[in-house]
Amino acid sequence: MRIGPYELSSSLFLSPLAGYTNLPMRLTVREIGGLGWATTDLVNARSLLERNRTALKLVATSAEDSPLAIQLFGAVPEEMRDAAIMCEEMGVQSVDINMGCPVRKVVNVGGGSAMMTELDKTAALVRGMIDAVKIPITAKMRLGWDEDNLTAPNLAKTLEDAGCAAIFVHGRTRAQGFSGRVNLDGIRTVVEAVKTIPVVGNGDVTTPEAAKHMMDVTGCTGVSVGRGAFYDPWIFKRTAHLLETGELLPEPDFTERIRVLRLHFERYIEFYGEERGAKFFRKVAPWYAKRFGPSKPFKRDIIKIKSRADFEKALAEYITWREKFCDDEGALLAKYAPGPMVASFLRDEDDPVFQREGIPVPRGPVDNW
Repeated sequence: MRIGPYELSSSLFLSPLAGYTNLPMRLTVREIGGLGWATTDLVNARSLLERNRTALKLVATSAEDSPLAIQLFGAVPEEMRDAAIMCEEMGVQSVDINMGCPVRKVVNVGGGSAMMTELDKTAALVRGMIDAVKIPITAKMRLGWDEDNLTAPNLAKTLEDAGCAAIFVHGRTRAQGFSGRVNLDGIRTVVEAVKTIPVVGNGDVTTPEAAKHMMDVTGCTGVSVGRGAFYDPWIFKRTAHLLETGELLPEPDFTERIRVLRLHFERYIEFYGEERGAKFFRKVAPWYAKRFGPSKPFKRDIIKIKSRADFEKALAEYITWREKFCDDEGALLAKYAPGPMVASFLRDEDDPVFQREGIPVPRGPVDNW
């Protein structure tokens, strides 16, 4: 697969996930393997031009973090053009335009999903960016504003004519937010609307089988994984192997999960400093724990950490507990299963922060986000 002049090592992409797909996350999944291309968190073009500290942190990268696209949002053509020039000067391989974010603060400035409602205006903005830089410009969109306005196929065709190098499409409308199921037929209409550029599908890809199914059904050239990658950082390695060989690799064992957890944590410390890194990692570690087997003791302690020492203490105490009550696969030993003491350590239903099955997303009507 190619994007502009770049030949990718795989057709698998890491989607932007606000607050999660930072440099530590990107480096971690790259090291595991299978990832062909990554994109930063979405960043406001104006904030980037003003060299806002938060914006610069969002686009921070390193030599190992390649190939990389910076995702911009905004609706002022001059700002988007100048921000694209700034990104090119930073040495990244591409700029991605966010045309899919449904959140109000993005939509209200004419960015995100709002760009799908005015095709001519959007095409002019994109042409201005393409004319200003030599690196590829891509676009991430949804299927449309709502079910009555599925504009993605027309927008994709318009953007291809304008010179976009690739289209990323999330198989939901703006009105859906993150509810309902991804519309694979909708993604296929976008694939069929363009002539030569790759279309990358996105949405509900949480397993290698789901990625292959999306490609088989829609004909998309690649698959972009967001929340599924955070739930399972090995998804790229296992999916790439499945696509190449037809063989589904086993999931990593507990030892490997702990190794990568530690690696991810250390990168947070290096990137944010010990105190802030430990604090920010509180929302990361519980997602690793979803594949540990019984893990309530770990979750209870890890969300309180303030330092590297706290992290190591919480992890060591959980490993000791797990060795006592679980087998190597993480299943509760039969002799402990009926015990109320053990059962109390296993129940997460009393912990609202752990009730959700996926990465937390806004709730309620989309217009209120």
